[in-house]
Amino acid sequence: MMLAIALIKYVTKKTNGEHKRVQTKEITTWSGLYRFSKAEIENAINFGNERKCLGRGSAGQVYKGVLPSGQAVAIKQIYRTNTSDSFKREVDGLSRVRHPNLVWKDTILTWEKRIKILRDCALALRYLHRHIDGCIVHRDIKLTNILLTEKLEPKLSDFGLARLLNMEESKVFTDVRGTIGYMDPEYLTNAKLTCASDVYSFGIVALQLLSGQKVIELDLDARDQLTRKAKDVSMGKRPLTDFVDPRLNGNINSVDFESILQIAVLCVAKSSKGRPSIDVVFDEMEKSWKNTQTEAQKFKSTGMINSFDNSVIQII
Repeated sequence: MMLAIALIKYVTKKTNGEHKRVQTKEITTWSGLYRFSKAEIENAINFGNERKCLGRGSAGQVYKGVLPSGQAVAIKQIYRTNTSDSFKREVDGLSRVRHPNLVWKDTILTWEKRIKILRDCALALRYLHRHIDGCIVHRDIKLTNILLTEKLEPKLSDFGLARLLNMEESKVFTDVRGTIGYMDPEYLTNAKLTCASDVYSFGIVALQLLSGQKVIELDLDARDQLTRKAKDVSMGKRPLTDFVDPRLNGNINSVDFESILQIAVLCVAKSSKGRPSIDVVFDEMEKSWKNTQTEAQKFKSTGMINSFDNSVIQII
């Protein structure tokens, strides 16, 4: 399934004592993009008389929509209190990049699926950081911004905060925005944004997938507890089993689990200088994914039941 994104901005105007929403024409400045009418968007959101909110971000709410062709789309409604900068930046960013792992329902995931999510998201980030125009920093990597297709293929979404670092730039000082529990401490402290900021956020996502920690309300205290526990385990101060999601019932490849844990701990280093590049991160995820595929093939060839399929968690 291809995941399309339709964007519309509303503002509130007072007419005859009543507040009414009216559509603004922010999208007309981008040539070559199809402009959805208000009626088309409303029909897509209310397809089948079902209006489903997928989530809320810093810029607005995202709804599930279905076009007349049957194609599923994510429709973002910008908060009326927000400026148009985020809206323009997202449209500009999405018109610039094309990748199969860039962009819903609640689902359960096997260990194999979790590894696939980490591998594909690392691949998408590598693409962004290696972009021909410079490093595109997503700025809001988190589990709830990883959408899953009906085949559970991960799609990295929400480019409302994305920022391009030109080829000659290694960092920029900019307004601090993002989701608090996933934010790079350096960026949070001194507003210094680098490619390593995304690597930090990816590390938090990896730690959540390994441990099964809840997605919602990852504040600074919850983040610090998660990273402290991960570091203790990686240094041998606590057993590996202390960090393994108990719902997996021990059905993991401990070598791959430990490798991912080690790289994730490096990703969440407080200083950007201590973090690995996205290339190193992807190589590690790719290796673990290939090992998982090899194990799955062994199970199939011997006629055994893949134990990964009996171990599930809910992350969205």
